[in-house]
Amino acid sequence: MKTIVVGYGGSEAAERALTRAADIAEAFSARLVVVSVTASVHIPVPVSAFEPAAPLIPPGAAGTAGTVPLSGYEPEPPQPQPEDLAQRELDQARFSLVDRRVEAEYIVEVGDPVERLLDVASQRDADLIVVGSREHGFLERLLGRSVDEAVARRAHRDVLLVH
Repeated sequence: MKTIVVGYGGSEAAERALTRAADIAEAFSARLVVVSVTASVHIPVPVSAFEPAAPLIPPGAAGTAGTVPLSGYEPEPPQPQPEDLAQRELDQARFSLVDRRVEAEYIVEVGDPVERLLDVASQRDADLIVVGSREHGFLERLLGRSVDEAVARRAHRDVLLVH
């Protein structure tokens, strides 16, 4: 065994999967590839029909001395990018592995978690994919949207589901 890919999302199940993958990587002197996948989400910001979306006076048109800020207008705070959130998760994984004797690579992916995890495993020619598993709710079972089960079903390599 040379390469182990582990899906990591910061949850308790992901933390258990990371620990188990690190145990196996240490035992086999394998390389660990930690992957955090985040969906690319664009959430539109609602704009009231009664408030302008932007200031009515173009910047610089009235000069700086005579400008009056619009009442109640505050720019939206910047939203963290999906890649930033995934990077924070990887920082948490890196911290979890700090005392382990394992060679690790950390990858941020954006998109469908199942697709991205399987693609990374294929690109790295992984011998094993490790993902955390948890109790799935009724709706998740009904719709079949659990990442762990989809990875196990679709992978063309060994998969370890860690409970």
